[in-house]
Amino acid sequence: MSGHSKWATIRRKKGAIDAKRGAIFTRIAKEISVAAKEGGGDQEGNPRLRLAVTKAKAANMPKDNIERAIKKGTGGLEGMVYEECLYECYAPGGVAIMVDVLTDKKSRTTPEIKSILTKLGGSLANAGAVSRLFERKGQLTLKADQISEEALFDLALGAGAEDIQVNDGMYVVLTSPAEYEAVQSALSSKGLNMEESEIKYIPMTTVEVNDKETAEKVMKLIENLEGNDDVQGVSSNFELGEGVELD
Repeated sequence: MSGHSKWATIRRKKGAIDAKRGAIFTRIAKEISVAAKEGGGDQEGNPRLRLAVTKAKAANMPKDNIERAIKKGTGGLEGMVYEECLYECYAPGGVAIMVDVLTDKKSRTTPEIKSILTKLGGSLANAGAVSRLFERKGQLTLKADQISEEALFDLALGAGAEDIQVNDGMYVVLTSPAEYEAVQSALSSKGLNMEESEIKYIPMTTVEVNDKETAEKVMKLIENLEGNDDVQGVSSNFELGEGVELD
C-alpha cells in the first residue's frame, strides 16, 4: 500500500478529469473505431476492442454510440481514419509529460501540440527521453466511501491488481495492462463506480515542484494539452511540493 501523487487530487479539485461528457465519449469512440479497424469488430477475438468497450461502459456511454463506433472502424459506416501518435514532452520545472493522440490529420495536430508547449514553457523531447521514465499500467480510481480498504484489497488483489494506493478519500488501483480487464470486471461486479478507469502511462518516479508559479504553469500546460480535441490522455510525473498552496 502506498500514497499516490497529489496531482490526482489536484486534478479532481480543479475539475480537470475530462469534465465534459461529450469529450469523453468522443475520445472513447475514437479508441473503439481504431481497435475495431485493427482487430475486427468481434470483442471476443479483439482484446483492445474489448478494453475500449469496457471503458465506454464504465463512462456510461450509450450502447448505440458504442455500436456506431465499431461499425465505423470495421467499414460498416463511413468515418475518419485515425492515426495514433505519442508525444514526449518537457514542462517547466523539469516535469516530464506523455501525450497520447488519435488524429485524422497529424500535420494539423503536431503544430497544435507544439504551439501549446511553446506558449506555456514546454517543449517536445526526443523519442525515448521521456517514455523511459514511465510504464504502462491499468489505473482505476474510485471514492473510498464505497468499500472498506480491506475489502477492496482482497477484491482487487484477488483479481490480479498490483497495488492499491490511498489518498484524500480516494482509492487508486494499479494493474498490469494484461490484468486490467479482469480487475475492472471484478470491481464493477460489486457495483463500484469508477471516477477514472484506463490504461495509461504511470511515472516510475515523480518530480516535486516547490515553486508556486512553476507549479501553476505545469498545471495550465497539462490542462491545455488535455483540452485539445485529438488528445486521448495526458500523463506526467508532476508532484506538488509540501506546503505549496495553489489558488
